Amino acid sequence: MSSYATQIQPIPPPLSALPVSTHHPPSSARSPVPNPHPPLPLTATPNSNSSPKPRSRASWIDTLRSQAQSNRFPDAITTYVGMVSAGASPDNFAFPALLKAVAGVADLELGKMVHAHVVKFGYQSASVAVGNSLVNMYGKCGDSESAHQVFDEMLDRDQVSWNSMIACLCRFEEWELALDAFRSMQEHGMEPTSFTLVSAALACSNLPERDGLELGKQVHGYTLRMGEVKTFTNNALMAMYARLERIDFSRRLFQMFADRDMVSWNTMISSCSQSEEFSGAVELFRRMVVEGVTPDEVSISSVLPACSHLELLRTGKEIHGYAIKDEDLMSNSYVGSALVDMYCNCKKVETARLIFDALADRRLGLWNAMIAGYARNGGYEEALSLFVEMLSAGISPSATTMSSVSPACVHCHKFSDKLGLHGFVVKAGLESDRYVQNALIDLYARMGKIEIARRIFDAMEVRDIVSWNTVITGYVICGCHEDALLLLLAMLVAEIPFKPNSITLMTVLPACASLAALAKGKEIHAYAIRNSLASDVTVGSALVDMYAKCGCLDLASRAFDEMPGKNVITWNVLIMGYGMHGKGEMAVELFRRMMAESDGGAKPNGVTFIAVFAGCSHSGLVDEGLDLFHRMETDYGVEPTAEHYACVADLLGRAGQVEKAYELVEGMPPRLDRVAAWSSLLGACRIHRNVELGEIAAERLIQAEPHVASHHVLLSNIYSSAGLWDKATEVRRKMREMGVKKEPGHSWIEFDSRVHKFLVGDSSHSQSEELHGFLESLREEMRAAGYVPDTSCVLHDVREEEKEVLLCGHSERLAIAFGILNTPPGTTVRVAKNLRVCNDCHLATKIMSKIVGREIVVRDVRRFHHFKDGNCSCGDYW
Repeated sequence: MSSYATQIQPIPPPLSALPVSTHHPPSSARSPVPNPHPPLPLTATPNSNSSPKPRSRASWIDTLRSQAQSNRFPDAITTYVGMVSAGASPDNFAFPALLKAVAGVADLELGKMVHAHVVKFGYQSASVAVGNSLVNMYGKCGDSESAHQVFDEMLDRDQVSWNSMIACLCRFEEWELALDAFRSMQEHGMEPTSFTLVSAALACSNLPERDGLELGKQVHGYTLRMGEVKTFTNNALMAMYARLERIDFSRRLFQMFADRDMVSWNTMISSCSQSEEFSGAVELFRRMVVEGVTPDEVSISSVLPACSHLELLRTGKEIHGYAIKDEDLMSNSYVGSALVDMYCNCKKVETARLIFDALADRRLGLWNAMIAGYARNGGYEEALSLFVEMLSAGISPSATTMSSVSPACVHCHKFSDKLGLHGFVVKAGLESDRYVQNALIDLYARMGKIEIARRIFDAMEVRDIVSWNTVITGYVICGCHEDALLLLLAMLVAEIPFKPNSITLMTVLPACASLAALAKGKEIHAYAIRNSLASDVTVGSALVDMYAKCGCLDLASRAFDEMPGKNVITWNVLIMGYGMHGKGEMAVELFRRMMAESDGGAKPNGVTFIAVFAGCSHSGLVDEGLDLFHRMETDYGVEPTAEHYACVADLLGRAGQVEKAYELVEGMPPRLDRVAAWSSLLGACRIHRNVELGEIAAERLIQAEPHVASHHVLLSNIYSSAGLWDKATEVRRKMREMGVKKEPGHSWIEFDSRVHKFLVGDSSHSQSEELHGFLESLREEMRAAGYVPDTSCVLHDVREEEKEVLLCGHSERLAIAFGILNTPPGTTVRVAKNLRVCNDCHLATKIMSKIVGREIVVRDVRRFHHFKDGNCSCGDYW
């Protein structure tokens, strides 16, 4: 029982004995429920032994009303207790003041006791003002049912009655009922007021967009017909249109009325920020200052997110400088949270932490902003440490907290109990929160436990677009590309279907690229065009990448040229595409074009140079690649990393300059990891059969990564190619002892909206017998055309005849045969493989392309090969 209630109770004897007319309390005055948030202690104790000074009833009531009017709610309640204890009976002026005070402290238990007093003193039916106050009190104390009951039992209602009821329905998010009440009010001949229209606008803004906009326009029209339009009504209409995604209407309203107040500016700035019109929010803030309106904490906490998204560090600092001049602003938790978020998004995490540490009032939003800032900037350990500190401070985490903690757990290597996070979420009672569920899906997917992620997704009662996107992303991360495409289809035909957005397309297009699923990629491109998503720079970049990786460089170039805006990723994917297709000269030329257009903001980064070096490597442009490597830091401000050294080692090694590649690797700065560079050198030794340097590179790699199969396999291949069968056998024996397994080679081809996969010597496919028969018959034609099997590609010590049979069953040949047999004559056959194409398959595919009169495009793990008329685009340099 609350402290207020204990002071009302001892009225001697019970209320029934008071000298007033009595009535039975309404059924709404049910037994009190405990108040989980007891109000502040009273400032007076009316039941003390000292007798109060005699006061008139009017004096008591005047004091009570004055205290309630000035929001001194505990004092008002204490005064009421003293008044009744002194024998002064309340009237229809006292009860509204008292009920306002009860609503102010949100004490439902006390409110029900006051309601009983109202009934006992006979004012529920006698006074409309008291009835209105009861409706308002129950609404603010969280008892919608009692508010309904009081409203229904009122014999007389005025505009305030309806306004209180409609506001109560809005408070409980009963938006449609609120609008029904708005209509009923008019049907009962009651003219809505400006306050009614504010509530109606709020209700409209929370309906589905189409319905809300239609009804919202009607509310707006009603406002205009009223004649006298209040500033606060216009503010509500602006907020309504913004929430209904018609920020243009909000802006027009803002421009039309001159009588703007602080709320008008704040509403418009926050609406722009929430509608992702960040530049507009910043411009409005500047205009506000120019027009002499002093920003408050709402203005600043609304404009800073816009600065954050635009990474306007200088503007953010200016706003910070303004806030520093006002102690109240800098001590405000909301302003602090917005500043922390802005600095973190602008990569100034240290500054954000200084602001966080300086704030004494650390509310949950501030903790969330700092934890999220650390997580976004890769400070995963710091994020988790701060999370622990937050728990120690007695702050309970929210769904937002866990959405930041989850990725920090995934990426923090020092945090081993990643699965324990799920248990913590359950104990915190957050497991049914949609945002937390989305974070858990991401957590499990990034841990490779996509089955658990999918189970969480399937168990969700309510999913949003983020839920679908997160699972699709999880499938792509885990290499389950076909599942990602299937889920995209399920998303479109679900009971509550979702339209894929830019993030969906950006996520699923790499799945098409990995599967070389050109037809599906084209479908997604068409969807993007129909839904005005193709102009999005992230979607456009993903389309360029998809077409390049599906072997359609012309379509990739066209998609690139049609993009209205490009960022560094867009340039990088096309440069990489040219390199993968062996068009190094075009890759270098595109890099130069990028430099010429770099004023647009697309300055080269580390990935740009990796792409250029790859292009040079696949085209034998050694001098051009080395020249860029030596100038990348001095001329372009990009410091070479381990990946860049690995690319240059590949460039030299692929060109046969294996010794120079070895010298480059040995001369790398000690701070850089050499694993990737040694791997490039080992691959070059495999191509050029350099046993001596191959052994050195393999030794270094196996020391660093003993369980990586490719290091052992490449060394074994080097020995096999050199005829050193004993050494090759020894390498494979050690692999078996260590439990290291070679990744099996497989190839795939898209046909009839399906991806067909083939393994070496595969006999599981429904057309297996037909495929092997076709290849066998084709072998004779190939021999007649000059094909001589390169049996050195068979890495087993068996007879030559057996080697030829083994070569014929390589996975890419089965996929090519499938494409030839199942597509019309003249159709390009597109095949992808997870490993490097062997020399013999490369030679065989050249001859096959001439015999069958087809272009055959093969993408292996390193590059593309376009076979046509007996030739390959790589010029036998790969």
